Amino acid sequence: MKTITAFVGSARKRGLTYTATRQFLDNLESHGNVQGEIVFLSDYTLGVCRGCKNCFEKGEERCPLKDDRDLLIEKMKASDGVVFATPNYSFQVSAIMKTFLDRLGFIFHRPCFHGKTFTSIVAQGIYGGGKLVKYLDFVGAGLGFNTVKGSCITTLEPVTERARRKMVEALAIHASRFHRQLFRPAYPAPSAFQLMGFRMGRTVIRQTLADPNRDYTYYRDHSWFNSVYYYPVRLNPLKKAVGATFDWMAARVSRQSNA
Repeated sequence: MKTITAFVGSARKRGLTYTATRQFLDNLESHGNVQGEIVFLSDYTLGVCRGCKNCFEKGEERCPLKDDRDLLIEKMKASDGVVFATPNYSFQVSAIMKTFLDRLGFIFHRPCFHGKTFTSIVAQGIYGGGKLVKYLDFVGAGLGFNTVKGSCITTLEPVTERARRKMVEALAIHASRFHRQLFRPAYPAPSAFQLMGFRMGRTVIRQTLADPNRDYTYYRDHSWFNSVYYYPVRLNPLKKAVGATFDWMAARVSRQSNA
């Protein structure tokens, strides 16, 4: 049984974002071996990031904000799949969703959700949500997830029957794609772009940081300074060569910046 947690960035408990998320989870559960939960971010206390960088340099436990961030992160870690769902407010994710993402900033430095599946849902009345889907899917990949392209649901309220059918059809297709990814191998070979992000990032960290910086010790303790990727994976000869090139490029840039 796979567990899916959907984090909803709307305070409206029966609004369009909730309705779309509930429909997605119902479709997902209909495929079998899946159970879903909806978590409203508005039910939790989340402080606004102060930009102190303690989480980057000293560790997330040194964050001066004592709120529900870690509780939400534990829910993500306990899930096989995660959904970020948000309304389109002023052509961006909702304020509470953005606050939540900002508090996850250290995980972009130290990804920890490898092997888990992610997707997004954006609900809007008129326009602009497609860019938010791309943003959230990029966020999911940056956190380490295997990302499935999200959906943008566009309809005015009250929802007409025609718009409701269109939403149901779109979310049914979305749920099928997500379900397939859930049961695929959890640790696929990285794309060239993913490989570049890892190899260049780890090389810069190794050459510019040192103990006790948390980014440095995290990479060291996970043996990432000497690995081909975040997790054990077999690279073909071309990707091995590409990875080595990325290491060389990052090392050269680091030397030049420190000269």
